[in-house]
Amino acid sequence: MDTFLLALVIGAMFSAQYALIALGFTLVFGILGVVNFAHGSMYMLGGYVAYWSVSTLGLPYPIAVAIAVLFTGLLGALIEILLVHRIVEDHLSTLILTLGVSLVIVTGVSLIFGHEAPQFTFPIAGSIPLGPAYMPLDRLIVMIVSGVAILAVYLLIFRSAFGRAVRALSIDQSIARTYGMNPRVLFAVTMALSSGLAALAGALVTPILSLSPHAGESVLLTAFVVVILGGLGSIIGATWAAVITGMIQSFAGIYVGGSLGTLLLFVLVIAVLTVRPSGLFGAPARGA
Repeated sequence: MDTFLLALVIGAMFSAQYALIALGFTLVFGILGVVNFAHGSMYMLGGYVAYWSVSTLGLPYPIAVAIAVLFTGLLGALIEILLVHRIVEDHLSTLILTLGVSLVIVTGVSLIFGHEAPQFTFPIAGSIPLGPAYMPLDRLIVMIVSGVAILAVYLLIFRSAFGRAVRALSIDQSIARTYGMNPRVLFAVTMALSSGLAALAGALVTPILSLSPHAGESVLLTAFVVVILGGLGSIIGATWAAVITGMIQSFAGIYVGGSLGTLLLFVLVIAVLTVRPSGLFGAPARGA
């Protein structure tokens, strides 16, 4: 029972992190129709901005996280306005473009901070008892903050005028324009929100795991797995797929070993796509 509870707790922490990362990725695809290969580098950049704010500016960690989110969100908006929007209808070109942006960000960070992992640690240590198990305080805080951010995204998308506008835009841009919606503004805000979510995850998670210029590569792979399993463009699907992914990795890591857990995850993805090529909650097709 102790082992099961521990796996459940770890799975919940993984799920919250994966959902935070995957939500931003699937938002950009659902609204812009863009597979954003720069999403992982935004995660990494959020970690480095938070690290620089703490180590160089001497700011408190919560303020450093906020700066990382704002800076990376603004950068994402600028990338959309200056680069992506010009070729947003050409999905292959946007894929190559975002891959190039990712390489530029990784190279720039490597030149500024070096290739070695900096000493960036979470400011709160210790653990609290949770029944027979113990939960690390740093991961508990990450889980709570991630949960609040995910809830805020849901309220924004499904309970606000902005959310209704972007959902309408994702269904039919021409009709959305006739109702006075401005795709240029909505696209830029969506890209900013996506980049900010990735940066929030990076600023929260990299002090616990590790921070390096290539830290976003595994994150991008995880985001791909989650959104494909849940259904490209589906916010609800990305959340549920993050829960499934987190629980599989946690339970498999404890009971059968981490490498076998990764294999089980990919077997599950293949099985789901065989039955439902659009994913668990994805639509059969979407308009770009």
